[in-house]
Amino acid sequence: MKGNPQLLEVLNQLLADELTAINQYMVHSEMCDNWGFTKLHKAIEKQAMDEMHHAEWLIRRILFLDGMPVVSKLNPMKIGSSVMDMIVNDQDAELDAVKAYNAAIALAHEVKDQASVDLLIRILNMEEGHVDWAENQRAQIEQMGIENYLANQTEGAA
Repeated sequence: MKGNPQLLEVLNQLLADELTAINQYMVHSEMCDNWGFTKLHKAIEKQAMDEMHHAEWLIRRILFLDGMPVVSKLNPMKIGSSVMDMIVNDQDAELDAVKAYNAAIALAHEVKDQASVDLLIRILNMEEGHVDWAENQRAQIEQMGIENYLANQTEGAA
């Protein structure tokens, strides 16, 4: 089925965002693992897996619309040098994703592609969950201090 060229371009932009997020999250996850923050490693790794699913779904949709997925384009990554930097950088990326998905949903409505709308809403809801997770981490750090927060991220934490 031939898709709208403008929507296909936006879907490929979203795909680049997702591929970038996968890489950024994987680096952050492995850094946390290297530092011994096992719980944080697993939580960030799960988000990377979510982003992999988003990329997979976007690729399927682009192909269905007779487009060609561009998987070689990555946006600049913002790798944090501390846990707080990672959470802030990831939250900023997720907030940008929420804006991008809302704009893509509006475009998909405009070109009357309800299946793309449905997919984009599904992904948007997950991205909003990632924003919420980051907000919760930042609130915990603010309330208990970074040292106590990090102590709770190790395997031996209660």
